[in-house]
Amino acid sequence: MHHGISPLMCNLTQAFFGRQRREGLTVLSRHRHRGSYLALVVSGGYEEAGDRGRHRVHAGDFVVHGGFEAHLNRYDATGAEVLNLALPRWMEPQSALMETSDPDTAVRLAERDPREAVAYLVSNMRPRKSEIADWPDELASAIANNPHLQLGRWASQRGLADATVSRGFRQVYGLSPSAYRAQMRGRTAWRRAMDCGKALSELAIDAGFCDQSHMTRTVLLLTGQTPGGWRKHVK
Repeated sequence: MHHGISPLMCNLTQAFFGRQRREGLTVLSRHRHRGSYLALVVSGGYEEAGDRGRHRVHAGDFVVHGGFEAHLNRYDATGAEVLNLALPRWMEPQSALMETSDPDTAVRLAERDPREAVAYLVSNMRPRKSEIADWPDELASAIANNPHLQLGRWASQRGLADATVSRGFRQVYGLSPSAYRAQMRGRTAWRRAMDCGKALSELAIDAGFCDQSHMTRTVLLLTGQTPGGWRKHVK
């Protein structure tokens, strides 16, 4: 499997906040947003495949996106209406897929003050389990849980050819497993650089990099700033 870091330069786009309608069968290619936000499904549904797995969402569900997360969306035949709301900077709950018993209240609050809607959802949200549908989802989960995962060995253990794994994973997630792993490593290093005081050389090894310089290049491509720069930024 080819390894490289050029795919890290995934489109960094500005999130649209407010209600947004997507037409049926629309496909949004893999893209990335700088800040944290949530997407509450008002009507319709879609499939999202991204850095925190693949989710099927419908009215009342919402997906929480952390900073610099990447994902792609495939909308149902009927399309979907989504309410996008900005979250406090770098907020990232453990579960990406959430639900609330009263989404209509959040929608009404957002019309008056989006911050009230966010406060309501954050205080009333509960995780909704996202099922692992097939081996691409299993591989995405394995990469997320083990930055040192050897892709060739993983494929061999399941009786899959490397080319089959690369092609099948790309069809679901929009990029190769090796590029997905590189992005996951970079994003993990970015968060840890801000959240803990461990030496950057140690963070690099923990996140699956061969050395600190490789981590620095990857995080720079992913976020526009080095791990050391981010660490100074949050002090």
